[in-house]
Amino acid sequence: MTESIPRETDRAPRLAFIGGGNMARSLIGGLADEGRAMTSISVGEPNADLRAALASDFGVTATADNLQAVEHAEIWILAVKPQAMSVVCQGLAATAQRNRPLVISIAAGITSAQVARWLGGDLPVVRAMPNTPALIGVGMTGLYGNRLVDARLRALAQSLLDAVGKTVWIDDESLMDVVTAISGSGPAYFFLLVEALQNAGEAQGLDAETARTLCVQTALGAARMLIESGEPASTLRQRVTSPGGTTAAALESLFADHLPETIDKAIAAACRRGAELSASNDREDPQ
Repeated sequence: MTESIPRETDRAPRLAFIGGGNMARSLIGGLADEGRAMTSISVGEPNADLRAALASDFGVTATADNLQAVEHAEIWILAVKPQAMSVVCQGLAATAQRNRPLVISIAAGITSAQVARWLGGDLPVVRAMPNTPALIGVGMTGLYGNRLVDARLRALAQSLLDAVGKTVWIDDESLMDVVTAISGSGPAYFFLLVEALQNAGEAQGLDAETARTLCVQTALGAARMLIESGEPASTLRQRVTSPGGTTAAALESLFADHLPETIDKAIAAACRRGAELSASNDREDPQ
């Protein structure tokens, strides 16, 4: 069978996004910032307002017809909700089998095998789990490729997701639920921590604006220190904790309330939910 995805020396492959929500928008924006021709991108999206905004803001072709969106695309990015993935894929299966695209799935709890099966089988599928900071170009994406994703296809997939932040490849697909729990859902945990810190600051007498500024800049500074120093979080924590000081008092309270164990339980709960999403989609699969 003739391969439809162009070699690295050829033109940039045409892309089709199925789903035009926030994640698709962030990826398209990142690709635009890198200079990719927006005429090479099409989007299938049922919501008329989202279609109009994508076409107006980026110059991509946006249509309500998923089949029209993918017809000439060599790479498909499936950015729909997990609960809709089976139906969406089965509607595209005949075209997938004819055109043999590289498929990139962005859906929590949906395995590469499920995506390939719903599209008719025997396709290269990359499972991707980005997070919401991709919206501002500082996302984190875990990637897994099935056996048909060779080094060239890995490079193509990574180049797309690198447009909105950092990427890491995961060799064992079962660990993608952990990636989802840690980084996919992770921004919400940090937002909750900042929210709690701000509320605590206000309870101690700070006004809301001052408390927010203190918390947000502290979070930014801590993250920058982790990145730029390259040192373990435990080392940096110990370095800022003077014996008998205020930081030590706060940390002693957090450890007494079993914060590490609470976080461990939360991550385990997110992992279980990812597995449940996969299982529930299998149960609902009409095939």
